[in-house]
Parts: sequence; C-alpha cells; structure tokens
Amino acid sequence: MTRFEGCGINALRRLNRKILGISAFYHDSAAAIILNGRVVAAAQEERFTREKHTALFPAKAIQFCLEETGFQLDELDAIVFYDKPFLKFERLLETYYAFVPMGLSSFLRAIPVWLSEKLFLKRRILEGLKQVGPYDRSQVKLLFTEHHLAHAASAFYLSPFERTAILTIDGVGEWATASIGIGEGRSIIVKKEMHFPHSVGLLYSAFTYYLGFKVNSGEYKLMGLAPYGQKDSEQYRQYFEIITSKLVDIKSDGSIWLNQHYFDYATGLRMTKNREWERLFGFPNRNAQEPLEQHHCDLALAIQNVTEEIILLMAAEAKRISNAENLVMAGGVALNCAANGRLLRENIFKHIYIQPAAGDAGGALGAALAAYHLYFEGDRTNDNDKDTLQGTYIGPSYSDKEITQMSRRMKAHYHQYESFGELVKFIAAKLAEGSIVGWFQGRMEFGPRALGNRSILADPRNPDMRQRLNRSIKMREDFRPFAPTVLAEDVTEYFDLTINSPYMLFTAPVIERRFKKPPESVSSLQAVNKVNIPLSDIPAVTHTDYTARVQTVSLEINSRYWELIEAFKRQTGCSVLVNTSFNQRGEPIACSPEDAYRCFMRTDLDYVVMNDFIFCKTDQPDWQNKERWNETFKPD
Repeated sequence: MTRFEGCGINALRRLNRKILGISAFYHDSAAAIILNGRVVAAAQEERFTREKHTALFPAKAIQFCLEETGFQLDELDAIVFYDKPFLKFERLLETYYAFVPMGLSSFLRAIPVWLSEKLFLKRRILEGLKQVGPYDRSQVKLLFTEHHLAHAASAFYLSPFERTAILTIDGVGEWATASIGIGEGRSIIVKKEMHFPHSVGLLYSAFTYYLGFKVNSGEYKLMGLAPYGQKDSEQYRQYFEIITSKLVDIKSDGSIWLNQHYFDYATGLRMTKNREWERLFGFPNRNAQEPLEQHHCDLALAIQNVTEEIILLMAAEAKRISNAENLVMAGGVALNCAANGRLLRENIFKHIYIQPAAGDAGGALGAALAAYHLYFEGDRTNDNDKDTLQGTYIGPSYSDKEITQMSRRMKAHYHQYESFGELVKFIAAKLAEGSIVGWFQGRMEFGPRALGNRSILADPRNPDMRQRLNRSIKMREDFRPFAPTVLAEDVTEYFDLTINSPYMLFTAPVIERRFKKPPESVSSLQAVNKVNIPLSDIPAVTHTDYTARVQTVSLEINSRYWELIEAFKRQTGCSVLVNTSFNQRGEPIACSPEDAYRCFMRTDLDYVVMNDFIFCKTDQPDWQNKERWNETFKPD
C-alpha cells in the first residue's frame, strides 16, 4: 500500500515547494498552506461560513491561505487531501459484508452517497477549487495521503524533536483508529496500528451520545462532566466494571476489542444499541434537555478513567517500541486534556508535544507536511527546541482600517488609544472591577482553542464569574469549566505544572496553598449542584476536582496578551485571567471584526478590544435592544 496516491505529479525534487493541504467532507473542514515545510497560513472553514464543524469544501479557508501568501492555485506544487477515499470505501464495503444481514438500511443510505460524492472525491475537490478561483486543470497536482499519516505528520514535523515516538488516536481514518510510529529526521515509520471497528475515539463518542451530548462536538462536555463523578461510590465501581468486562477488552499494549453486540456505529445509524445499554447501566440514554444526575456523572467519570488507562498503556507501548525520550500526539483523542495531564504526570516520556489542532482540521496541516517531507523529500528545519507553530496564530488578521470600516457600517462607537500601555492599564482595571472583556488581536488561532487573540477574558478571583460567563455570555451549561491563562514565569505559583502549556492541552492541579475549604454542606450535594462552590482563591478556573486546563503565555509568543496579564498582575497581584473562546454556544469562534462586534452586542460582554480600539457596551447605539442582534446557532 503506497502512502500517497497522485494525479499528474512531476516527481522531480525541487526547492521552494508551495503545498496546500485540505481536510473536508466529514467534519471540521480546513485548509493550510506551507512554503518549504513552514506553515504560512491555516484556518477552519467554519470561521468564515459561521457554521460550526462544517464539512463543506473549505473554499473560503483556501482563499484566505492564497491571499495570505500571494499564491495562485496554478502556482502550487501540490494540493493534498488528508484521506484516501478508496481505502475508506473498501472499509465500508468490508464492514457491511462482515455484519450481513445487519445494517441494510444504513447500507442503502450510505452507498448512493459514496457512489455519487465521496468515491469520486478527486472530481469533488476539483469542482470545489472552482469556488476559489479560475485555474488551469493541467497545472493542478493532486495528492491523497492516509488519514493517520496526516495526523502523525502534523505532530512530528511541527514538533522540536529530531527523534520521537508518535501516537495517533481518533475515531477512524480509512481503517486505522490508532497508530504507533517512530519519527526520525524526515521519516515516519508506522510500527503498529489498531483497526476499525475497535476504536478508543468511537468508544468515547458512544458514551458522549448515550449521555445526551452531540458526537464530534460534545466529547469535551463529557470530559468536563467526569470530575463530578464520585470515584469512591459503589455506583462508579459498578460502571467501571461493566465497561471493562462487557464493552471493551483492554490488552496490555493498549489495543482494545469492542464488543459489537452493544454498538451500532459500524452498520447502523446510532452510536449505541440503546436497549442493550439500558440493560447494562440501568437507565435510558439521556435526552439533551434532561437534567444531569449523579449516575450520569459517575458514568462519565468511569469512561474517562477507562480512556486514560488505555492511553497510558498505548504510551507505554510506544515507549517500548521506540525507546524514545519524546512523544508526539495527534488525532481527536489527543484533545482530551485530562488524559494528557495524567500522561504527563506519569513521566513515561521526558517530553510530550501535542499538535494543538489535533483533530480533523489539523489533518490539513499534516497532509501538506507529509507531502513535503515524504513525497518531495524536503528536509526538516527545527527552531532550537521550539515547535514551529509558535502559538498557532496563523489565521486571518484585520487592520485598523478594516475595524473602522466595520464600525461605520455598524454605527459603532469606539475609543482608540495611542499608547498600548495605557490601553492595557485601563482594561486591566476594568477586569479587576468585574467587567468581562472580548479580546480581539492579530492573527486568529488555528484549532479549537482561543489562545489570547480571539478570547473572552475575566477575573478568575471572582466567585460569581463562572456562572456569569456560562449564563450571560456563553449561553451554555453551568457545569462547564473555564480555563486559566497564566504568565509562563508564574505558573508554579498557581498550578502543579513544570512545563510550558501554550496550547491549553494539559490539565494540572491547582497548588494546595490556594485551596479554600468548602462548606461542610457541599458533601451532601449531588452531581453538578456543586458547580459554583468556590474551591480556591481563583475559583472561576478551578474545576470541581481542583484541576484546571492551563494555558501559559510568554512575552516572546504573544506580547500583547502577556502585557495585559502583566498589567492585571501589577494592579491585583494575580497573574491569571479566565480565558474562553470569543463565541456563544454553537457559534464558531469570531474571525472578523464584525463577528466580534455582533457577539459583543447580543451578550453581556462589557468591553471589546480590537487592536487598539476599545468598544464600551453602554456607548453603543441601542445597546439594550438584544433582539436587534439576536442570532440562532445550533446547540453543540
């Protein structure tokens, strides 16, 4: 099996390679462009279309990448798709054959779509490129790479490591659901794979579905719900035992075997066989609108801990196979920051790098990088032990002129500061007074996390802030936690974390001297009723298990964000801010100034800062008329 399939490719090894990577047609479509192995620009299509997790061809994302670099489609050395459609179609056919006669209705639905659309993906991609602009078909060089190779490439080639173990874990690519490999120099060697239908990602998504959350979107809710489970309860122990004895057989190398008697994703239209699960766990699958009870939380904790055990075993196997000091990870499961935090604390590897856009969007990056290093044999260039993304700030940026043009269209009022030092001093004071601030600066982040350029910020010391943010800004469930951003040099003053965590991909315990003793009555509270009990002197970012999903920020990587936090520290003595993404529930993160302003006006945000412009809510025309700005987004 070849790693790449090509169409009209001149295989001569040339310099100045310009390569476009694409992920599309499943979820989280994206585009990325690299020049000589360096990522120049990348963005998710959802940020432009305003449809979260869109599977549409990423025409607008590609257009942005081309505009950012000045390239035309005809000038690219290759366009690379992150999947091999024929291998995926082979898996579909073999799966249905293996499960005959089950899944007939699903088969009858799926096959026409594959025959008309997905099987002829080359044609769909070429048609999609016409949305971007005119091009000469004879000059387009189209490549297809394997899904897990794209994940592996995205992690390895962006990491600072010359040699490393590679671990990719997701739902499913073509056949692979997890892989262990070794990266060295510019080569990637896959040593071990786990194949569909046995999948850690699909196992976790099955519980996401059963507990009432949306698959491919709500997995992070399941992770946030898990700490409300009671690990010392008999109910939790029973759930853990049921999962590991009935649903999944975990091998010593971390590979798993899933009992398909209980699952419906292989040939059906749902993740689980609901009646079978109700017999196992004693309650029906939860409707999204139903209240969360203790048994939901205990089951969430059980599957989270099972998942962590599997990941630890896989990592140990990767260590055994590679004998490497370093580990890189990608795939959607690599976004499970609670599991990542535990893996870090186990010290299996000396260093761990997780690609910040680890899900399918990051497949666009990986596809382009794999083509450059493996197909065109381009050499790697590392930056003195630093990852080459340096903050993921590789999306669109907007000029002062574009912000003032938006303001005229919206009849928005603003104040422009000439001194950035005075601006951050003013905003830090407003944060300390309890204001909630939208922070819109520079180039947009690539990936699911807002890292200080498209963020909503608040004071973590305020015990009411978590509830205010969830209810009046994000419009989401009360149990959802918020992440802290801390100055990198001060991280150990707040968290038990000895590494930089610039991508918000590791949970870490809050240090004990910051704990606050909860009232005795809290022990009698069930499930998510404990959500607003202050547990530390930074209660807005301390989860119910005394952990936090930490982002460290350095002056070198994001100077403007660092200066704001430093100004807040000078005024309050606290070098932490609440950082959540600039959006409401179901809405993609704000991309443009207009996106940011609309979110500002329909929520209880007090201020928005765009570049050096400050917008105060009470200065805006008709600011109390929320209906004027009302927009409906599909719940995530």
